[in-house]
Amino acid sequence: MGDVTAVVFVIDDDPSMRAAIEDLVGSVALGVRPFASPQEFLASKRPDAPGCLVLDVRLPGMSGLTFQTELAKVGVDLPVIFITGHGDIRMSVRAMKAGAVEFLTKPFHDQDLLDAIHAAIERDTERRREAVLVGELQERYATLTERERQIMTRVVTGRANKQIAAELELSEMTVKVHRGQVMRKMQAGSLPRLVRMADRLAALTTAS
Repeated sequence: MGDVTAVVFVIDDDPSMRAAIEDLVGSVALGVRPFASPQEFLASKRPDAPGCLVLDVRLPGMSGLTFQTELAKVGVDLPVIFITGHGDIRMSVRAMKAGAVEFLTKPFHDQDLLDAIHAAIERDTERRREAVLVGELQERYATLTERERQIMTRVVTGRANKQIAAELELSEMTVKVHRGQVMRKMQAGSLPRLVRMADRLAALTTAS
C-alpha cells in the first residue's frame, strides 16, 4: 500500500482553479483527478489508493458542506479540505466539526494547500492501514470456535484458568488447551496483545 501513488480529487466548478490546483499537486508527484461537480466525482471510478478531496464550498446544485455529509452515506471516507472565496466563521466551524482537515479561503498560499493535502493523505493512509489490520483481526476471530470465544472473553478480563474452568464447568487442562488455541489462532504473542485485540474488536462491534 505504501508504493501506491496517493491521489488528490479536486471538485471545483471554476476551470482555472481546477487547472491551478492540478498543476500545484502534480508538482509534488501526487496523482490528481479534477472534477467540475460532485455528481461527476461520484460517477467516476476511483483508484484503490490513499487520497483526499479538495472541495469548493460553493458548487452548482449542492454546497460542498452538504456534499461532505453525503459522502459518508455513499461509503466514501476521504478526508476533505475546503477552499472558498466566500468563507465565514460559521461555515469554517461547521466544516471542521464534520471532520474537515482544513478550511482555506481564496486566495490561499500554495504551501498552505500542500501542507493540508499532505496531512489529509497521511490521515487517509493511517485509516486504510487500520482497516486492513481490523479486517485481519476479524478473519482470525472468525476461526475461533464458540468455546474458544467464551474462553477468550474471560481470559482478557484477567480471569485465571481455574476460575474459567469453574465458570464453564471444564477441567483446567481443557481450558489451558483452548487458551493456547486462542493465542495461536489470534496470533497474539502475549496476553496484553490479546487484550488489545479484544478491545479493538469490541470497539468495532460498538461502532456498528
